[in-house]
Amino acid sequence: MIERYTLPEMGALWSEKTRFQKWLDVELAVCEVHAEMGTIPRAAVAEIKARARFSVARINEIEKTTNHDVIAFTTNLAESIGDAARFVHYGLTSSDIVDTANALLLRDACDLLLAKVDALLPVLKRRALEFKGTPQVGRTHGIHAEPTSFGLTFALWYDEMRRDRERLLRAREAVAVGKISGAVGAFALLDPAVEEKVCARLGLKPAPVSTQIIQRDSYAEYLSTLAIVASSLEKFALQVRHWQRTEVREAQERFSKGQKGSSAMPHKRNPIISERICGMARVVRANSVVGLENVALWHERDISHSSAERVVLPDSSIALDYMLHKTTSLIDGLVVYPERMLENLNATRGLIFSGQLLLVLTQKGVARETAYEWAQRNAMKVWDEEKDFQTLVKADPDISAHLSREEIERVFSLDTYLRNVGAIFDRVFG
Repeated sequence: MIERYTLPEMGALWSEKTRFQKWLDVELAVCEVHAEMGTIPRAAVAEIKARARFSVARINEIEKTTNHDVIAFTTNLAESIGDAARFVHYGLTSSDIVDTANALLLRDACDLLLAKVDALLPVLKRRALEFKGTPQVGRTHGIHAEPTSFGLTFALWYDEMRRDRERLLRAREAVAVGKISGAVGAFALLDPAVEEKVCARLGLKPAPVSTQIIQRDSYAEYLSTLAIVASSLEKFALQVRHWQRTEVREAQERFSKGQKGSSAMPHKRNPIISERICGMARVVRANSVVGLENVALWHERDISHSSAERVVLPDSSIALDYMLHKTTSLIDGLVVYPERMLENLNATRGLIFSGQLLLVLTQKGVARETAYEWAQRNAMKVWDEEKDFQTLVKADPDISAHLSREEIERVFSLDTYLRNVGAIFDRVFG
């Protein structure tokens, strides 16, 4: 991922230095287990642990000749360890190291993402409670529908992020799996107990069965989970973009002092963070397809997945980390205009109360089809002739024969539409 969208902690996790350190962590764990089981001398392990060093630059230099990064890594280790290096990588294949180290990287990435989700959730809750009683027109198909609570939007997002958090926890469980089972996963040169003990040391589960690699359905689950979370964030950001439209202007991104919206139009305040979140969601979703493509490999393994994973695993992790950070800032600083919401709510001259009128008429004994026809004929006059809906309803002889003026006026009350908001909040927040 480019530096522009990389936050320090997640960026450091996916650096070459950290990747090679995780490889070393796995190699050392294997050596320690072998020593415990008597396979290699304990003195050799002590020497390996004391002297093992690596240099990213040196590994990359060696790889120019070997054209194999793990061999370049072990060669560089041997340069610092000396004679005891013959016990490094004992009985292993490259994927034993790479895939087990990947489990550590992906597990740690999940922890960083979960921390970002945990920072977003209280912000969503605070804004939900802040605007619990703020009326706003609800929209379906982009058209005014019925009144709702602005706070319900944030409650909805809070509930969705809770589900996303559970998804990340499941993904963390899925990827935190190691394998130390050799070239085709059959433990030809290793005791299965080595795998169990190494994974226990590293805080991983051993794969019940593997080939030369950890099966890539777990990586696909990780990438798909990140794509779902990114899609949630895009959903939130897309709504902010709608609110910030000039014709709507119910809420907008915080516009800081000195910020510029356009190189040509000084008046512009554009929803740039929301648009950035939407754009980056496309990248994370696209990367999830790569994860799915990597599930099917030839026989016990091929290497077609490897090059793609070097891109999509860090890029998706880094991108979503950034998106979560920006979404938290976006929602926290969102500027809200309740007065404008009321203006928009009233913009259709009472049409949004047509559903309540229909219901009240049916309660008075009018057939639903007939009540619908009476309400709609007046509603169409509001659309076409820009008249006031309540005035037309009061003047309609069929409707006024069943409803008094006071009953009609009660139809046009917001209280009916917001009366159960508290019950919904109790469901969400407990």
